[in-house]
Amino acid sequence: PLQYGLYSSFMGCFVYCLLGTAKDVTLGPTAIVSLLVSSYAFHEPAYAVLLAFLSGCIQLAMGLLHLGFLLDFISCPVIKGFTSAASITISFNQIKNILGLQGIPRQFFLQVYETLRRIGETRAGDTVLGLTCLAALAGLQAMKSHLPQAASAEPLAVRISHLIVWISATARNALVVLFAGLVAYSFQVMGSQPFRLTGSIPQGLPAFRPPSFSLAAPNGTVPFQSMVQDMGVGLAVVPLMSLLETIAIAKAFASQNGYRIDPNQELLALGVTNVLGSFVSSYPVTGSFGRTAVNAQSGVCTPAGGLVTGALVLLSLAYLTSLFYYIPKAALAAVIISAVVPMFDARIFGTLWRVKRLDLVPLCVTFLLCFWEVQYGIVAGVLVSGVLLLYSIARPPIKVSEGAVLLVQPGSSLHFPAVEHLRDSVCSRALAASPPRSIILDCCHISSIDYTVVVGLAELLQELRSHGLSLAFCGLKDPVLQVLLSADLEGFQHFPSWEEA
Repeated sequence: PLQYGLYSSFMGCFVYCLLGTAKDVTLGPTAIVSLLVSSYAFHEPAYAVLLAFLSGCIQLAMGLLHLGFLLDFISCPVIKGFTSAASITISFNQIKNILGLQGIPRQFFLQVYETLRRIGETRAGDTVLGLTCLAALAGLQAMKSHLPQAASAEPLAVRISHLIVWISATARNALVVLFAGLVAYSFQVMGSQPFRLTGSIPQGLPAFRPPSFSLAAPNGTVPFQSMVQDMGVGLAVVPLMSLLETIAIAKAFASQNGYRIDPNQELLALGVTNVLGSFVSSYPVTGSFGRTAVNAQSGVCTPAGGLVTGALVLLSLAYLTSLFYYIPKAALAAVIISAVVPMFDARIFGTLWRVKRLDLVPLCVTFLLCFWEVQYGIVAGVLVSGVLLLYSIARPPIKVSEGAVLLVQPGSSLHFPAVEHLRDSVCSRALAASPPRSIILDCCHISSIDYTVVVGLAELLQELRSHGLSLAFCGLKDPVLQVLLSADLEGFQHFPSWEEA
């Protein structure tokens, strides 16, 4: 039911004000998590509210155990791919409201197909209003960006005019919605309605009570254990996707605005929000890309902006739901489109092509798969980034310098995936030289090794010795030297520098 969206929209505002670390982020219901919840809660509010409580407990435990470092594996190309794709999918999702179409599916490709197929059903009133609101929002945004600073020496009338323009441009989203609502109400009074309206929403605040740990059914009572079994893998998927979406959004806006976030603190904020939210009939929430973008575009400066948002939601639930009836969907669509379009960063593709082309792989994988399902895009991008990271560990750069002996210099630390690559490189170059030459392994860039590397080096020493060649180490850092000395390798010799070797 519609009111559960509002029940889920205010607790995150208050909690994030106290625990959040990103000034722009707003926690609330989103299309992605809502669709996941509908899959695992069977469209039953009791299941959805219990899922919020259990998801919050999982996220809270992760925050208390300081598992936020796992989120550092979400790279910048993955975040850019997600935000760029999300800006397109969210914008296109609102096109149906601009055109006044109904019954358009949520899946992006089906959405594009159905929108183009039914373009002839476009309602003129919604389209004109939506485009007018988009133009007004663009104009107010341009006005704010080009508004000169008012000097204190200016006449009072000039300063007041400057303040009026600044307030109008900053509050442009609210002004446009208010104007559209007045226009729709005027048509209603005159007996005609050319717009699709938000419609009626039940009035009143939700009761503060714990979530139901059992459910009354026609053939008996569904106990807590059965409810958990029914939700199944949703208990892992929903909190994980909620977490990934929140962190991805927080990182995107933090990098754009030049501040840092604390992943563990974000975990705690999300966990506490979902646990407390379940006491006011909220279903699982996450960072909302659209509302966060509107927040940022409105000029919010601290997480305390959530106090205003949460208070307005509560006020609306208590007294104003009847007024929501007259808000045209086209006006709300215009606000969302104008907020998310600037998040599309076309320049990132050219930047990565110049800086490091390999980073285009996780960017493109994330970007393309997000059009299918956002959660698949983020997970696939993280996996691709992880594979590239593992490949760089498994194949470190190895520099070989010719001379009376071969000087071999690995470019980074050695870990177990790289030891066979090192052995092959050293043996092939040593035995291919004419005559075969001994090896000096310069370890100045190696800060750590593991047991598998020690075993591989012992086998390398033995293999070279069988061909009458020697292997000496130089430039060993203390931690690496201690490990090798502890291993008591046969024939092990080391020198402070390669000149001495």
